[in-house]
Amino acid sequence: MQILKEIQSGVRKGNSRIRMVVMRLSWEGIKIVVVNLTIFPAERCFCLIAILISVFSATLCAQTSSEIGTYSLSGWLTPLGSCDEPAADCSPILRTALSQPDPAQNDAGGSNIQKNDWVHSWFRKVDEARANQPHYVSPIVTTHVLLVQQFRYDMSWQQDPTGNTVTSNYGASRGLEIIPSTRLEVGLFPPNYFVHQSKTPDGFGDFSWQVKFRAFSAPEGKGDYFVGLFLGGSFPTGTPPNGVGRATLSPTVAAAKGFGPWDIQSTIGATLPTSGTNLLGRTIVFNTAIQYKIKGKIWPMLEQNSTFWSGGTLDGKKEVFLTPGLVLGKFPLAERLNFMIGGGLQIAATQFHRDNHRWILSVRFPF
Repeated sequence: MQILKEIQSGVRKGNSRIRMVVMRLSWEGIKIVVVNLTIFPAERCFCLIAILISVFSATLCAQTSSEIGTYSLSGWLTPLGSCDEPAADCSPILRTALSQPDPAQNDAGGSNIQKNDWVHSWFRKVDEARANQPHYVSPIVTTHVLLVQQFRYDMSWQQDPTGNTVTSNYGASRGLEIIPSTRLEVGLFPPNYFVHQSKTPDGFGDFSWQVKFRAFSAPEGKGDYFVGLFLGGSFPTGTPPNGVGRATLSPTVAAAKGFGPWDIQSTIGATLPTSGTNLLGRTIVFNTAIQYKIKGKIWPMLEQNSTFWSGGTLDGKKEVFLTPGLVLGKFPLAERLNFMIGGGLQIAATQFHRDNHRWILSVRFPF
């Protein structure tokens, strides 16, 4: 009855102790209060409502406190390693804000969100492909054995066999290389442009392309190797002597192996004209590059580049070049974009050679 008197007094005076009193009530105590409320018919309904509201509020407060504690721990104890951003950007509030799309940045169909999701999904595939193979740089002449995503632009200046004139090659059949899936690379190489000091007319060469397939590979520490099958080709967009004048196909087998800071990349393939074989013949191309990594950004290398002819006007001929070179990078530019630069000198090592002392400058932008 003393508890009931306190409740009634609290109700009349608006005393805040009513909540504390109700929270101390047991189930048996509540029944006593409800029974004794029959003594005060005028206040029965009001007191009963006050008791129920107070009990419900106390229960709700207890539940809310437990939930807040759970959410706080789950939010603040999330490991920073699971966030792709710097540690300063990994707060729970920022993660929540970033997860909410901004309607102002989307058009009526939400195409911006879809575009961002597609780009992020693509880059995740690129990162997965890179994580499943070694990490060597592209040689100067030899086709890069690994799957690579970059834009590459090469230039070269080579002496003709007599040594009296120089031919400049801008583009050198390099261009855009992308990784659309974890096992494929697609390369599109715009026509290069030739400038001759001789009476040969200047002009564009052929448009070429290449698809790489990664058959087997393992990164450093797990085998450090790569085996792949490549298929390339060209379209006769240029005119001889700047272009071949025929479409070609170039199947290639490629392999690479790392030994600590050393790595060896090797390719062997053929260039097969779709027509005019009696004039052009078929060629076997064999290239090998040996590289050494210094502090992760300096890559001295030595390459051998061999070509053998079967059929055509050069039937039975072969030429071999040695190419010492150096590649520097990667140097970060912005987010995923990096910069690399390299150069080398291709020197004839056989008596027969169509050119000699070919200087090469290579600029790459991996992303």
